[in-house]
Amino acid sequence: VAAILALVASALKPRQTANIQLEQMKSIMLSANIGEVNGQIDKKANFKKLYEQHITDTYVIDANGDKVQGVDAFGVDLKAQYTAIKNGGELTLPVYKCKLDDGSTVTILPCYGAGLWGAIWGYLSVEADGQTVHGAIFSHASETPGLGGEIAEPWFYNQFDGNLLRDAAGQFSSIKIVKGGAGDDPNGVDAISGATITSRSLQTTIGQWMNYYKQILGE
Repeated sequence: VAAILALVASALKPRQTANIQLEQMKSIMLSANIGEVNGQIDKKANFKKLYEQHITDTYVIDANGDKVQGVDAFGVDLKAQYTAIKNGGELTLPVYKCKLDDGSTVTILPCYGAGLWGAIWGYLSVEADGQTVHGAIFSHASETPGLGGEIAEPWFYNQFDGNLLRDAAGQFSSIKIVKGGAGDDPNGVDAISGATITSRSLQTTIGQWMNYYKQILGE
């Protein structure tokens, strides 16, 4: 039985890997609002094709914002980078350049951290001005449905569109997830009611990763 299970697992691994890669492409595209219809995921979209059409460049940076040669951005383990951020290890952070249908380019940046019950992660796309969030998407391993799990819903992550990563003085300011509502704060979005820990954890996650990425924004 063990031999049969091992054989089946080995045979299915290429398909599982392909599915994981497709899901990654899907998230990257959705963070740039590509593959959506009226703010919702287009179930008919071919995300592999969209990724190949729109991603014009990929690379990785280190903690100083310098490009690292010889590393495939798409293959970077985000969980390993999260551990490196926590422990002060060597970083190789992925960067994706995406050309939109109107000819403009956005920079897509991932983030990964710890939620209430497990991992949370996502992607933000930033416009050429280096401060305006064009789009975002988030997901999770095991946050509570109807509460923290709402970070993966369009109503939540669509709030990030148009928000800013700089304050009125032009200094870097990551996105704030505000309990009780962000109002007109250009750096803030509304927190999820009843999911304070997940909201706070996502804010910390975004802030940690964007603190490194700010060095390349607006380049």
